This record gives sequence, C-alpha cells and structure tokens, in this order.
Amino acid sequence: MRRAGWSFVLFLAVACQAQSPPSGFEAACARACATRATQCSETQCARGCNLILDRLAEHEGGHVLACVAASVSTGASCDDRAWAHCATRVGPHADGGPPPPPPPPVTVDLGGD
Repeated sequence: MRRAGWSFVLFLAVACQAQSPPSGFEAACARACATRATQCSETQCARGCNLILDRLAEHEGGHVLACVAASVSTGASCDDRAWAHCATRVGPHADGGPPPPPPPPVTVDLGGD
C-alpha cells in the first residue's frame, strides 16, 4: 500500500510539468513572446529578445512585444527587422532621435581663380 502511495505521488510530480519561473530579462521576454506573439517560433522569440536586451533593461520589453505581436498579426515576418523596428519606436527612442544636422553651406564660384 505504501508503495502505491509513493508511486502515485511520483506520477503526479512527473505529470505536472510545472515550469520554474524564468531567470533574467531574456528568458522572461522569450516566455512572454511565446504567449503574446504566437506567430513567432521559439527560436525567433529567443533571438528577438536577445536583440532588444537594452530595451528590456529599460523596462520597455512589454511595449516592444506588443508592437511585434501587432506587426506579426498583420502578416509581417517575425524577423530581426520587425524586432529592431519595434525597439526603435518605444520609450525615449520613440521620436526617432535628434534631428539631422543642417546641410553644409553652399559656396558659389563666381568665375575667378
């Protein structure tokens, strides 16, 4: 009887398949990507989350994931371009950065050497 009880407990422990919480920004991002951007593969999620590590450190990962999920749901591919595009459109980087420098001054040659 004791053996049957322990066997049942062992069976439940194996059948549960509980996952430990993710460790680190990248793992948490990859797990969130798998649930939010379902069109992305596990490899694409891992690569994308690695690509946006700086945004994850700035706590902007949720916004990037929302952007990736939205763009992928409209038919875009879940590649580096999609992740990079979304990473540049969040937080302090959303405005595209500083304006370009002014053009160089125009010099006019009036025909003299």
